[in-house]
Amino acid sequence: MIKFRYICLTIASAFIFALSSCNGTQTADNSTPPVVSPSPQVTEAVSHSGHSSKKKININTAILSELDKFEAQLGVPALSHKIQASRPYGSPEDLVSKKVVSQEQFDQIKDQVTIEEVVLTGEAKDVDYMTKLGLMKGHLLVAKELLDQNQPKQAEPHIGHPVEEIYVDVEEQLNERKVKEFKTSLISLQDFVKANPKNPKVKTDFTSSMQAVDSAVTALPTDQRSQPRFVLQVINGLLDAANSEYGAAIADNKISADIEYQDSRGFVNYVRELYKGISSKVAKDHPQEHKAIETSLAELTKVWPSATPPAKPVKTPEDVTKLVKTIEQNSQKIIDSSSTQAQQ
Repeated sequence: MIKFRYICLTIASAFIFALSSCNGTQTADNSTPPVVSPSPQVTEAVSHSGHSSKKKININTAILSELDKFEAQLGVPALSHKIQASRPYGSPEDLVSKKVVSQEQFDQIKDQVTIEEVVLTGEAKDVDYMTKLGLMKGHLLVAKELLDQNQPKQAEPHIGHPVEEIYVDVEEQLNERKVKEFKTSLISLQDFVKANPKNPKVKTDFTSSMQAVDSAVTALPTDQRSQPRFVLQVINGLLDAANSEYGAAIADNKISADIEYQDSRGFVNYVRELYKGISSKVAKDHPQEHKAIETSLAELTKVWPSATPPAKPVKTPEDVTKLVKTIEQNSQKIIDSSSTQAQQ
């Protein structure tokens, strides 16, 4: 994706996640995971399309990977960029008046669209923070693969996206949590990869950038980061983004957008890392759900055999959505169970 994808990672997708959609793509009821326990800590724009606990997407601030779900749902190439380029919107109906979509297309997504803002506090804010850092980490993971394969031109966008599209949105939280600034390192890394990818500074800056993201994660309490309930919410958000990206990458049963394919691969790879850290706890306390999640995640991983897209997609976007939905449904059972226990 081009620059500014993560300019404002709205809470609508990174946080109150509910992944897979009811219509076979990521839709509003699945783009954001449900809050662990409804509380006044979260002020949200709520969808009234039968999923009152799910978030709508704010078309004035949503990142491109959120908007990608409309692109995949409507089958309109580059729609996410067109929505972004036509901002600001005074009402959702401006999508039609500004000729971004037709009235017929708008009718298909109108229940998923809002221009209202969302305010997070408490655990919801922590999940949002961790999810944004997870998106950064996913970008950098796939960038490293491409650099190791001597493909700096393909790696460069994935190095640029964290600083150009995500950092600006997480910067306030980084400051609040007293996390040392690492935007400079990201910029330096991107510049070297663009101008002189063989420069030894590339490896040095890449290592420091990865360490900086990991350090930012540790600003969250250790016990919180080890809780399956918390981690599964982050996983759901990352899988939601991967689902959107993969859907936007496929056209006419071909991978037409390498960057989106690679984005989704990076996000899923980081999901695997996160789940590995809690898998033993989940297996012990929720064996049935663990088996379903682990099986679906293993199958999902096959979709991205390498950082370089295969000649033909391994699975359709619909297949990916089904796998993501299975993970989300079983994750939600664990989240709900943990929330109930905490309230008792």
